[in-house]
Amino acid sequence: MVNALVRNRPNALAVALNAMAEPADLSPTIIESLYSEALLLADEARAAFDLSGRLDIVGEDEDLARVALSCEALRTTTRMMHAIAWLLNQRAYFAGELSEFQLRHHGRLPGSQPPANAEQLEMLGPATQELIRRTERFHARIVRLDNAWRERFAMHPSAIHRLRERIGRELGAV
Repeated sequence: MVNALVRNRPNALAVALNAMAEPADLSPTIIESLYSEALLLADEARAAFDLSGRLDIVGEDEDLARVALSCEALRTTTRMMHAIAWLLNQRAYFAGELSEFQLRHHGRLPGSQPPANAEQLEMLGPATQELIRRTERFHARIVRLDNAWRERFAMHPSAIHRLRERIGRELGAV
């Protein structure tokens, strides 16, 4: 099929390859899919961090394990709530409830989220550890999408501006 496309339109392959190299733009379908995934992860996190009899450690390590569980629960739920808030803003934009300006101004993800504490993570069960890692990977995906979307609006200096700066630096060094 590609060969037929190239024979009929010689530039078609170049156009197709360029389209594949560019990041996909956000769409309502992508946002809805991510939103559903976020809700499932958040629900799993809620269930995993429910403190009603979840700790198997007894003795002097029990208090440390409770602190570890509480800290990681807070990190994980905060991470997921930031992702869900970002997705809700994107949904509002696609529903026409927010303008692009409002989304750029108010729909920003908060600064970087701290990763799980390795020492505290070791005190938790394997299923909880994996859940925390999954939420970290999910949040990282949202950060990449947000950064790619915002990059479209970044002001990049023109070639002439960059040339003037380089000439100015070289003249200043003489």
